[in-house]
Amino acid sequence: MKTIRLRYFAAIREAVGTGSETVHTAAATLGALRDELIARGGAHGEALSRGRAVRASLDQTMTDETAALSDGAEVAFFPPVTGG
Repeated sequence: MKTIRLRYFAAIREAVGTGSETVHTAAATLGALRDELIARGGAHGEALSRGRAVRASLDQTMTDETAALSDGAEVAFFPPVTGG
């Protein structure tokens, strides 16, 4: 099991009701971790659902869901940002 620090930003933070939490997971990749969080149901399931555009970073570097997780990693989830 790995210990992962999660951070949530913007609308995702508002939906799940917290800006951060620590989880213990056997997930090997960021995508598998997202699926575990979706499986919780409720606010996590809704905010991180596969039908929603969600960006992620691993240890403060933008990445895709194939990124491998290591013990002590920090994962952040946030909605896409647009500007103009």
